[in-house]
Amino acid sequence: MRTVSRWRDQTVPVGEPVVDLGETVLLPGLVNAHCHLDYTDMAGEIAPTRFFTDWIKTITAAKAGKIYADFAQSWLRGAQMLLRTGTTTVADIEAVPELLPEVWRATPLRVFSFLELTGVRSRREPRLILDEAVKTLESLPPSRGGVGLSPHAPYSTMRELLRISAVTARQRGWRLVTHVAESDMEFEMFMHARGEMFEWLERNERDMSDCGLGSPVQHLERNGYLDDNLLAVHVNYLAPGDAATLARRRVDVAHCPRSHAFFQHRPFPRAELAGAGVNICLGTDSLASVAKVRGEPLELNLFAEMQAFAVAHPDVPPEVIVRMAALHGARAVGLQGKIGELAEGAWADLIAVPYAGPAEDAFAGVAQHSGALAASMIDGQWVAPPTT
Repeated sequence: MRTVSRWRDQTVPVGEPVVDLGETVLLPGLVNAHCHLDYTDMAGEIAPTRFFTDWIKTITAAKAGKIYADFAQSWLRGAQMLLRTGTTTVADIEAVPELLPEVWRATPLRVFSFLELTGVRSRREPRLILDEAVKTLESLPPSRGGVGLSPHAPYSTMRELLRISAVTARQRGWRLVTHVAESDMEFEMFMHARGEMFEWLERNERDMSDCGLGSPVQHLERNGYLDDNLLAVHVNYLAPGDAATLARRRVDVAHCPRSHAFFQHRPFPRAELAGAGVNICLGTDSLASVAKVRGEPLELNLFAEMQAFAVAHPDVPPEVIVRMAALHGARAVGLQGKIGELAEGAWADLIAVPYAGPAEDAFAGVAQHSGALAASMIDGQWVAPPTT
């Protein structure tokens, strides 16, 4: 595996070509901290709904109409989009585990696959759900990325499944990914035991005795779920003290700016989370929750997420935004020092972004980039050869 070091420390073998990337900014490959590659081909199929629960019902019905080949094509198309737009590592939620490991072999991406777990509607025993997932993960060959568990969300995952998933992940050194406090309905359900989501899940015979006891973050804390191996996705709604709790437990948070705008959530609490010391990274979510912008392709693209974030948070410097899309994501998947940075000993996951402006404006140029890359590399191998 090739690594990064200073030019003066490099020894170029005789006959090995030296590549001049021209007027570019060389930076680490981007780390997409949250994605659903399975749903790429649902782009534009689901319009924003008045209630978040209606969107859940719609996408559940849409998934039910898909077959294996649909999900495989969608996954691969999404992977191609990510490669084209500078992502070299992705934390992907896998709802169709049968796709693994074949799809891994079809892309040079560094893929972390997290098996999605729910169980409220299936009425299956939590231990059976978890044992099946563990068996699947343990049967997989080594990959360029890694594997883990993704109990879907506090509202859709039984308490016992949350508890035993957390214990199992710690024992095996796996990471967890869970959607947390994504909607105001989820927040109202846990805080006050009322609202549209509470009533909908109660009609579906979910045990609602865990509601009315505090926020979704507090719910996870009570169930021993918060730890430094958890990547909490969204975290749009916080009760007083939640940010401090997440920071104390060293939980990472993935924010998906375009998905956030799609659902018209209240402003993302970046300042509160960052002020508490929480590591915030960026993800694309799926294209099922990204609105089409006239004149622009609808694709999985972390540069588009950086630009959406900059619009929503004009006080955040471009350097911080770029770090959220690379270094912070590396921390969230447990590979700090290996990916997400150009440092001695880091793996050679690199991208070259065309840029010919002043050096002091380079971060702004990167954050506002659109179009083709000059080159990209994963594990020291070109995946988009230099164009200069």
